[in-house]
Amino acid sequence: MTATARPDHRRRAYWLKTLHEWHWVSSAVCLIGMILFSVTGFTLNHAGLIEARPVVTHLVGTVDEALRASLEKDLPAVKAQKGKAPLPAELRAWLEKTWDISTTGRTAEWADDEIYLSLPRPGGDAWLRLSLSDGEVEYERTDRGWLAYLNDLHKGRNTGDAWSWFIDLFAGAALVFSITGLFILKMHAGNRPFTWPMVGMGLAVPVLLALLFIH
Repeated sequence: MTATARPDHRRRAYWLKTLHEWHWVSSAVCLIGMILFSVTGFTLNHAGLIEARPVVTHLVGTVDEALRASLEKDLPAVKAQKGKAPLPAELRAWLEKTWDISTTGRTAEWADDEIYLSLPRPGGDAWLRLSLSDGEVEYERTDRGWLAYLNDLHKGRNTGDAWSWFIDLFAGAALVFSITGLFILKMHAGNRPFTWPMVGMGLAVPVLLALLFIH
């Protein structure tokens, strides 16, 4: 081995080791997420074949007169804010104590005769209505099961900021995993002649399917 070849060999070994380290670390970070998104990608693609049986919970109650009067008193101020505002602390406390329902961070729609709050959630839906005339509170929740829950996690539907951040971080780690894998392929391609044809096929197949069968 010549003197010039030795630095090139050491440089190649250094970059290959570095790429392998980044590749395995990113793959470890992505592993569970990739399994989740792969399985839910399949279930979403075949959603019509998977039967869902929603479970609906319906509750009715009445707030006391003092709370109802307080809400009615707050109505003009809320209407001045285009009729949208969070529920007052007293009503939130009543909902948590009576039905164990948290509405923190949610914005309700206030009208002349009622307060309506939409409570979408992964794997289901829910809503709350309070009549300002008599204080009656109606709550309904629909639960479509754990599979719908996982599918909504895949789509980021009604999952909140924390899950949104997780998806962004997962996407970044998956990108690192893919790019380092591509460079590792490049460094081994000289001894593996089928490397680039296989990579090209991975690109050509979805492109051809999109051009020929998706209109």
